Amino acid sequence: MEVQWRAGPGEEGRKQRVLGLHKLALPVVAEYLLQTLLGTVDIYFAKGLGDEAIAAIGVTNLVVNIFIAIFTAVSVGVTSIVSRRVGQEDWEGASAAVRQSLLLGVFLGLLTGVAALAFQGPLLRLSGAQEDILGFAVPYFLITAVPSVFLCLLTVLSACLRASEDSVTPMLASSSANAVNIGLNWLFIRMGLGIVGLGLATTLSRVIAAAALLGKLLWGRGRLSVRGGDWRPDKKLLGSIARIGLPACGEKLVMRMGQLVYAGLIISLGTASYVAHNVTGNIEGYVCIPAIGFGIATATEVGVSLGRKSAERAKQYVYLSAKIAGIYTVVLSVGLYVLAPGLAVHFAQGAEAQGYIVQLLHFITFFEIFNVSAQVLTNALQGAGDTLFPMIATLFGIWGIRVGLGYLLSIRLGLGLMGIWTAYVLDIVLRSGVLFLRFRWGKWTQILL
Repeated sequence: MEVQWRAGPGEEGRKQRVLGLHKLALPVVAEYLLQTLLGTVDIYFAKGLGDEAIAAIGVTNLVVNIFIAIFTAVSVGVTSIVSRRVGQEDWEGASAAVRQSLLLGVFLGLLTGVAALAFQGPLLRLSGAQEDILGFAVPYFLITAVPSVFLCLLTVLSACLRASEDSVTPMLASSSANAVNIGLNWLFIRMGLGIVGLGLATTLSRVIAAAALLGKLLWGRGRLSVRGGDWRPDKKLLGSIARIGLPACGEKLVMRMGQLVYAGLIISLGTASYVAHNVTGNIEGYVCIPAIGFGIATATEVGVSLGRKSAERAKQYVYLSAKIAGIYTVVLSVGLYVLAPGLAVHFAQGAEAQGYIVQLLHFITFFEIFNVSAQVLTNALQGAGDTLFPMIATLFGIWGIRVGLGYLLSIRLGLGLMGIWTAYVLDIVLRSGVLFLRFRWGKWTQILL
């Protein structure tokens, strides 16, 4: 299914833009809601295995998130190129970009899988896993991280379809994968497979989702298709994907490596702090979903608009997307503040961890609006092909503020977990301001792809 609409001038045009953004963004919101639910379900089932199992999933996801950052190089690059070609109504050029992205995605997925198998111990220890956690983390890591080629294909295929203004198909694939994951989690836990069962359920759900998306591009009736065509590596097209995608990959790697380092700081504060950090981050992820969904929709519409040589149209969508996502985020933040005590009891066993979770959730809800602007503006710049500046902003924010200031506040000044999250808040506040200045400068409107 493709979202086809055109916005005219005046109030009627604004209503069409609002409707069009919702048609494109809401399936993305639903998709990311389901993906976040995937992680929440694992934590919920892991709760019965003890806090060490929850921590094992957390340290594994830190490493997997680094792999996802690498896959971002392909997904962001192909998003910019495909959306620009869609705006130019060059469907053959868009399909060619998808074929090249799949070749690159398979290569990267296999490469990261081999690295996961070869360096499992060092990677988990680098993420802060202690001996009591490693017994749970190693089997979960091997089952979910080694076959990362399926996660890579899922990431790239979803980006390709969304860039063609089809955000419904990735959402439907995620829905199916979630149903499978929940059912298999329940079944494997009942069978006594423990953490191994949770890992198997996660990986099988990724395989199913990736297969569904690939089937859409092979046998679907949309104008974007990989059936037939030239599958030989195209150096020029692969170079364009890499030129746009590598800075975006760098941005994500900087963020994930920073998270890896300050995860070590959190683990040094004790298991209760680490569990509280993971649970809080997972719950907060739900509040961030509108910003993610409308941010991705913004990247597509910026690319399409620039393909039609209309920078003004692109700006209208950026401002409108930030406003809509902001409204949704404020509503969700209020709900999160009220529900925090109940959520803490539901997702953590120890009283100490539960107390930390309530404190952190009450704190972070006041600053979620800055996450909206940072997310939407980053996606807008990336959709235009301006990926280097967001990487530089992230580099300073993660290592200068989250890691550097976080260490000072949490360890040196003794603020503990609250010091880590205070540094996180300062990062998103300052980064959203810097990204806004870059957006207002307007250089992104002059990038040629």
